[in-house]
Amino acid sequence: MFGLGGAKSIVGLDIGSSSIKAVELKKSKGEIAVAALGVEPLGSDIVVDSMIVDSGSVSSAIAKLFTEQKIKAKAVATSVSGHSVIVKKIPMQTMTDSELADSINTEAAQHIPFDIADVNIDFQILSEPTGDPQMDVLLVAVKKDKILNYTNVLSLAGKSPAIVDIDAFALQNCYEYNYEPAPGTTVALLNLGASVMNINIVKGTTPLFTRDVSVGGNQYTDSLQKELDLGFDDAEALKLGQRVGTVSEDAKLPILQQVTEIIVLEIQKTFDFFRATAAGEHIERIYLAGGSSKVPGLVEALRQEFSLPVEVLNPFQRISAADVAVPEPDFVEQHAGQLAVAVGLALRSFEDL
Repeated sequence: MFGLGGAKSIVGLDIGSSSIKAVELKKSKGEIAVAALGVEPLGSDIVVDSMIVDSGSVSSAIAKLFTEQKIKAKAVATSVSGHSVIVKKIPMQTMTDSELADSINTEAAQHIPFDIADVNIDFQILSEPTGDPQMDVLLVAVKKDKILNYTNVLSLAGKSPAIVDIDAFALQNCYEYNYEPAPGTTVALLNLGASVMNINIVKGTTPLFTRDVSVGGNQYTDSLQKELDLGFDDAEALKLGQRVGTVSEDAKLPILQQVTEIIVLEIQKTFDFFRATAAGEHIERIYLAGGSSKVPGLVEALRQEFSLPVEVLNPFQRISAADVAVPEPDFVEQHAGQLAVAVGLALRSFEDL
């Protein structure tokens, strides 16, 4: 959304609360392939509530990731989410792009709960020109200190911040390229990270409703630690379906299920609100991404609750990752859901998409 300067090759860098994900793409003979990718874990309390608390640790992790994966490009696209991000679809009098650019700050002040001087604003006209007196505009505002929080860390790591996007829209970018949705198809894109879940309901390539919810994979980990008296690493492994010591499935699954019910309830609330405000729109499919998309039983719980097809989004459906160097043979498959936002950010390198 927020361009910060032109660049030819842009590395997608998703800075989450549990890890940093980097993806660099290349184009050869009209096909897009992965040039490099990697995941670098972060300790707890380094990124909290989508804000970078320990800049030194994050910049070191970024530098390490680029060195290990031999990523030479300096330009980076990253993304933000959380309370400092406002996304709203607003009706406005029909006008040209240049007229809208002149009047958007005045209009935005009526819809944003922050001082207009404290935010960066971007917008996109959603309606096709039809001669109607009104048009729909997607308004995006992010607090300037939030953007600086991320761009300063990139600069500290020796990288050039080229684009700051929104997590939900980066995921949408990944979905659009890989799935080529039909114009009338309405889907829900869920990005379940460690501390925040991004929900984006999209019709074709048009975002209809976007919301960030403060629930995520950390709640699974915390519950497993508390109920089973485990360390953080063991609880993380259990959460993602691995065996840990003598912990049985019977002991683990009810704990996971309790947290899944909380997450499903938040999704249900969002869908209910969407249906109440978007008359006649029906969600046809759910795509799940994020590091917690692999939690056992989550996909099945979503299918059962919403009676809809649910699948983990594949960010490499139309992007070849066959030739990329990876730490272990199934690395790409194991981390696919986690890498979706970074892929969507890296796709910004190709302006013709």
